[in-house]
Amino acid sequence: MVFTKQARFAWRNNQNPYFIWLSEIMLQQTRVAQGMPYFYAFTTAFPTVFDLANASEEQVLKLWQGLGYYSRARNLHKTAQKVAFEMNGVFPKSYIELLKLKGIGEYTAAAIASFSYNEAVSVVDGNVFRVLSRYFDIETDIAIASTKKEFSDLAFELMDKNNPALFNQAIMEFGALQCVPKSPNCLSCVLNSGCLALQKKKVNLLPVKSKKLKVRNRFFNYFVFLDEKENTIIQKRSEKGIWHNLYEFPLIETERVEDFEFILKQIQEQSFVENGIVLMSELNTIPQVHKLSHQHLHIKFWKVNVKGIIENGIDYEALLQFPFPIVIYNFVEKNKNSFKN
Repeated sequence: MVFTKQARFAWRNNQNPYFIWLSEIMLQQTRVAQGMPYFYAFTTAFPTVFDLANASEEQVLKLWQGLGYYSRARNLHKTAQKVAFEMNGVFPKSYIELLKLKGIGEYTAAAIASFSYNEAVSVVDGNVFRVLSRYFDIETDIAIASTKKEFSDLAFELMDKNNPALFNQAIMEFGALQCVPKSPNCLSCVLNSGCLALQKKKVNLLPVKSKKLKVRNRFFNYFVFLDEKENTIIQKRSEKGIWHNLYEFPLIETERVEDFEFILKQIQEQSFVENGIVLMSELNTIPQVHKLSHQHLHIKFWKVNVKGIIENGIDYEALLQFPFPIVIYNFVEKNKNSFKN
């Protein structure tokens, strides 16, 4: 199956709020080509909101694995439970009521209200920001929260109040397919005669968006413990922050990239396992850099062979069943031989 930007509107002939909600949550901060396979996987595994609500959080996180921004998945699950168990499986039918659900912000609430219930409310995403800022030459910084109202009001003014869903879908799709972020084909654009950005040669300067906050560098050292049966151990990230409720190998975070002797001393002082260390080695001598929106994680994996049998250890096949951050899951899948003594 080929996924295109048009796949964003998988519900064009379907006003089911469950599908619209799923798709919009998944496509937040995510490219359409990346997100839509997850949409189809979720709707296959959980065809109704009741199916999603009755799943375990680990099942949801496992299916979400690799999509990132995992708080979306946790909120998705909690909202499904509320809709299924407290609202008889019926999503609220107004923008204001939808906003009360966990994980549903102004954009998603507007999308559901408009596409499912044809409520006259403007849906403003990155595509809409781009189209309107270019066509009307608006230089307001879209990274500022207050800017959203300016664009929402303008979109609402332009909207056909008798058919808001069609207007919202059209302008969003126009931004996704025609008025693209880089090097749009303005010569073929049906709106080029009135586009102020084109007239003023400012197409590549709009919309205005201030730079992101400074990225934080973090240094993770993961330990792949292996006992005499080739079993290992993992732990659940219970603290708030990145990857909450996902699984990982035992971890030591350092201030910088550290050498073998430093790490060996640190692990000897920890009590990850009671077994004594037989051998420790680096599985990747150069840290793997995993880039998140606000953090760059410099990750090293260390293989640690230990004496005897690890209590509650699990084997390689069991390991694959747990929801991991994608960087750890990829390591596990690609390094099966590393789990051999």
